[in-house]
Amino acid sequence: MLKLTPILLAILYGVVAWHFSSWRLKKELDEKSTELADPRISALTKRMAQALDLPRIRVHVYEIEPVNGMAVPDGRIFLTRGFLNKYNAGEVTAEELASVISHELGHVALDHTRRRLIDFSGQNAMRTALGMVLSRILPGVGGWIAGLLTSLLAARLSRSDEYEADAYAAALLTKSGIGVAPQIRLFEKLGALTASNHGRAPAWLLSHPKPEERIAAIRQLSDGWNA
Repeated sequence: MLKLTPILLAILYGVVAWHFSSWRLKKELDEKSTELADPRISALTKRMAQALDLPRIRVHVYEIEPVNGMAVPDGRIFLTRGFLNKYNAGEVTAEELASVISHELGHVALDHTRRRLIDFSGQNAMRTALGMVLSRILPGVGGWIAGLLTSLLAARLSRSDEYEADAYAAALLTKSGIGVAPQIRLFEKLGALTASNHGRAPAWLLSHPKPEERIAAIRQLSDGWNA
């Protein structure tokens, strides 16, 4: 039992840390967000809501500058002010933002936020167990190797979630009559919009798949539906 104590403590720490992080994020979002009121985007979310047999889809604006969309554990969907600024400047379209909203709806519908809690707790346990074993075999670097392996696993799980949410979004956009073209166009613009240097890093080190790989997966789905 004593041998398992560090692992159990790591799992407990992961659960507590995740809940604290969620509480802190909710508090900040409550203070720094308002509901989005844009007629063009609202018309598109209305079509998506009808496709899902929902009364409406609420989208909130998070008042920060980085370009991003997000879903939080309580089920709310957010676009950042930076994303809305790109929209108002004509750099992205309402349909492209609808593809972001549908992607975040996918994270909610597929229960990715709750799954992240389980993954996070398990990864902490794995990091502790591997660290104990590898530190005995490779003193001084065993803990670092354990952390690296755990981070690679977390990135792989995150990329899997992104592909699943992309597929959900593609299906919803198709059912809503919006189509996947805006989703593909947004991925083509993503590097410029976010000023990201991810294209220079190996895909397996990233928590999100490369845009071109996501585009290929969406096209494959769409071609299959149209066959």
